[in-house]
Amino acid sequence: MIKWVEQTVAAKSPADFKLLKDLLSSLGLRQGHVDENADGQSAEFFPSRLKLGIISMKKERSIADLYLTVSDPDTAFELVRARKWKIVDDHSGPEQSHLARSFSFKLPGGTHIAVLGPRLTGTAFDQGLGAMEGNLSASGKRFAVVVSRFNSFITERLLAGALDGLARSGAKLKPDVTIVRVPGAFEIPSAARTLAETNQYDAILCIGCLLRGDTAHYDVIVNEVTRGIGQSVQETGVPHAFGVLTCDTLEQAIDRAGLKMGNKGFEAALAAVEMANLKKAVVGRRSLVAGQTKTRKRAGKRSGKTSLRR
Repeated sequence: MIKWVEQTVAAKSPADFKLLKDLLSSLGLRQGHVDENADGQSAEFFPSRLKLGIISMKKERSIADLYLTVSDPDTAFELVRARKWKIVDDHSGPEQSHLARSFSFKLPGGTHIAVLGPRLTGTAFDQGLGAMEGNLSASGKRFAVVVSRFNSFITERLLAGALDGLARSGAKLKPDVTIVRVPGAFEIPSAARTLAETNQYDAILCIGCLLRGDTAHYDVIVNEVTRGIGQSVQETGVPHAFGVLTCDTLEQAIDRAGLKMGNKGFEAALAAVEMANLKKAVVGRRSLVAGQTKTRKRAGKRSGKTSLRR
């Protein structure tokens, strides 16, 4: 049986590759590992939901190199138009009365892309809004992974998933990732807090597994672990990814450690990378605003002195 499928589109030039990579990031896809070698370049993207579709045209149309079905084609159209790329066709037109919109465009190097999707009543561009998001590039960032030894049958699989996610995002595991093992889930918040306070890590991953038993012990530990991790995030300002499973049965935990429900360690790694980049973007913007404010204040003082002289 096929366990996974990866769809790949070939850009017609290195310039088109970069433009397409930037466009997919702008559309909200999470960027994963980016690589370059003597043969070419590659980049991974992770949408929040993905399905594989096949099509057959009843009417003859130009064949695109990539077909994208998106949740908001109007915003995608505005992104393309803002970049001044050639619009090949816009079959449904811009009227809001249409329930769907499909258009295609070409990148400067000739890569032909078709976009289709259901319409929204309004877009972020209509409101003049833009969202800040963290990308999925772990290159140059440092991470600490706190792993509980209790229920190691599950936590070791979560750890493997977390390391896989960090590696796929561009982290160098040997110098950039520190693994810290603790006895059980209850000790995770303390270790995470200690690591965060060193200011050596861009994000902390918390990995553990709690299984419900016959007493109230499970509920007490779950609440304390959740509260402790949340408090560490708020008081240190360092992003923490919550990769602690809280399951009723061992079967549920196994499903979430690499079977039916995916690997929650892998998901925690992607969350840690995204939040580390988001924090960097927010801090950078805050520094820029602070610098502009100081400049305006200095200009105001100079203006006031000049008026007094007059």
